[in-house]
Amino acid sequence: MRYRHLTALGLIAILALLMVPVAASAKPSKKGGTEHVQPPVETSEGALEQLPGRLGCLAEGKASVKLCGKARALKGAGPGVGSRAIAISPDGRNVYVAASGADAIAVFDRSRATGALSQPQGKAGCVASVVGKAKGAAGCGLAIGLEAPNSVAVSPDGRNVYATSRDGASVIAFHRNRLTGQLRQLPPAASGCISGLPIPGCTAGRALKWPDVVVVSPDGENVYVGDFAGSGVTSFSRAGKAGALTQLSGTAGCITEAGAEGCATGTQMNHVEGMAIDPNGSAVYTAGAFSSAIAFLSRDSSTGALTQSGCVTSSQVTGCALGYEFGGVNALSFAPDGSDVYATSLTSNSLTTFHSLLGGVGISQPPGPERQVSKEKGPGKESVPAAEGTPSPDGCTVFLRSPGCGFGRAIQAPEGLDISPDGQNVYVAAFQTGAIDVFDRDAETGVVTQKPGERGCVAPAKVHGCSPGRALGGAGSLVVSPDGRNVYSTSQFSSAVDVFRRIK
Repeated sequence: MRYRHLTALGLIAILALLMVPVAASAKPSKKGGTEHVQPPVETSEGALEQLPGRLGCLAEGKASVKLCGKARALKGAGPGVGSRAIAISPDGRNVYVAASGADAIAVFDRSRATGALSQPQGKAGCVASVVGKAKGAAGCGLAIGLEAPNSVAVSPDGRNVYATSRDGASVIAFHRNRLTGQLRQLPPAASGCISGLPIPGCTAGRALKWPDVVVVSPDGENVYVGDFAGSGVTSFSRAGKAGALTQLSGTAGCITEAGAEGCATGTQMNHVEGMAIDPNGSAVYTAGAFSSAIAFLSRDSSTGALTQSGCVTSSQVTGCALGYEFGGVNALSFAPDGSDVYATSLTSNSLTTFHSLLGGVGISQPPGPERQVSKEKGPGKESVPAAEGTPSPDGCTVFLRSPGCGFGRAIQAPEGLDISPDGQNVYVAAFQTGAIDVFDRDAETGVVTQKPGERGCVAPAKVHGCSPGRALGGAGSLVVSPDGRNVYSTSQFSSAVDVFRRIK
């Protein structure tokens, strides 16, 4: 059973997160001040165009009949719970997609000239769990513990791909052939599979219940896994050219909301669904969907151990800073220079902006506008700062409308997001509408504004006001290529990966 790790209450909460259309919830600059948000600039730069014909998407099933090119091992690509289901190698040669319905990782070659994808034949084109052979993944290479994969990451040196698997309660390590892109699971002795379940061939791991997201540190020394049902983060060392994983010992090996299984105790990490690591490797940030909070975990670069140093929440919690409009927060992404952090939130239907704290670990949201109050002594009024947690259009963009926030279109149930390498654009995958939303980013202030008109989103034809797109049912994850030329997204209901050209 897919959801055997969750309580009935947890299932109800997930369904609520996925189905609530939502209401709810504008601008000092990063340098301070209270100037008004400038209107969007009419420009095509950074907008998306889906590649023509069958080059614009590769799919398994119905979408491959008329709309897309055919591919294998893509059933359930980019599941709704899991926002990093697609990754691209640092050299730009390959794209990897986690397909939970196929129990597989699909492998694609990428043309660096056009951005088009093609899937190699046979084992070079996918790797799947043994049980995945019955789910449309026949002919793939085999892997232990790869049941319902939902997140993938490529190491900075391009030698490894790591995946989380929901039903295997596992993190899987693959060797990547840097010439062909083909994946081969590391042997048990190199911890090719570490699981919280007693799976033959897997090493036992602590605090692994429903792994949801995986990231690799910029220095390549560590791998971190965010666990949804376990409400925490597990920490691994990565060693040698093989990229072998070993869970850190003692409390350094995991930090969880409950402090279970010998882990360190964290706070505001209830059901970790998103995670990002600072580009300088100093900290890991977690998105706690059920606590509607972002936790700050300082990283010891010499050991890889994480220690919580703070948090920001969308409702008042003792010991945490107060922010706004990130209820059900589920994905995080850093600007390339580390100056800003962006989050998507399911129940707020929002994209929120945070600024990194200078010289330290932590983030803060732009404060709301100052307000005028009567002077305590004498006539007239004076300006006072807004109360903590007051929305600013600099800090939030919400579907349709929310007091104090920017206006967002086609951004219902936003899941995945990524930022272009030049820092000029933020892209968001909206699960409910199937839209890929396009935002312009001010590199100086970090403020984002959705592009006006049809350039502001690509979506299925039924979504008005957007450029029409194909095979976008249940858009959940996306990634921008290292050269900034393309954006790739996954679609769970279409069992597809979609291919876009980024206009420059």
